[in-house]
Amino acid sequence: MFRSAKIHALAAVVALGAPATAKANVIEGTAEVIDGDSLRVGGSEVRLFGVDAPEFTQTCYSDGAPVACGIMAKEALEGMIGGGRLVCTPQDTDAFGRVVARCRTSGVDVGDALVASGWATAFRRYGDDYIAAEARARASRAGIWRWDFQRPEDFRASQQSAPEPRRTTRTGTLAIAAPRRYESGGMCRIKGNHSRRGDWIYHLPGMPYYDATRAEVYFCTEAQAQAAGYRRAIVR
Repeated sequence: MFRSAKIHALAAVVALGAPATAKANVIEGTAEVIDGDSLRVGGSEVRLFGVDAPEFTQTCYSDGAPVACGIMAKEALEGMIGGGRLVCTPQDTDAFGRVVARCRTSGVDVGDALVASGWATAFRRYGDDYIAAEARARASRAGIWRWDFQRPEDFRASQQSAPEPRRTTRTGTLAIAAPRRYESGGMCRIKGNHSRRGDWIYHLPGMPYYDATRAEVYFCTEAQAQAAGYRRAIVR
């Protein structure tokens, strides 16, 4: 009898301790949307698991006309959350130190909802959880599937550029190369414009979508653009 009571007491302790351990692994709170698949929840930056939304600076194309689908993806995620409370279960940590997690609001899987509505693609590199949702969105031409676009992963890769080359002086000492000038026919070729978000961004010749970008101002060198308060069109 005494032995049985001890066993029941121990079981009760384990049962009481289990939820506390599980809760410690969960991130909860209202969310601030950073972009189409990233949020800040309870003081932690969270990347949604298994989905890949257009980057904030990414552009889609409708019959050749640019569409700010990166901004629209962020707005779609904001609309889904609507100030509600999120419960995020961590799965991993990415190269940027963000928590990669599955998040729910009112019992709804945010990642699944985002892909099903066409505002993110299934991130196949990390799993096949949302491939079916993507197929449905693609079939119905929902969200970004109504336009032409690069998959976000390919867009990010296309934005990477090699560092400025270095040169060797006559004495053999390495020095930073002179700033490259982007000009042709006496005209500067770096395009500067303002995003809807209010950022001042410049695009170099040869960058994806350079030809589709409407220039508000031109620069000959990156140094000139940066001195004027512009930043290069890049993604995280």
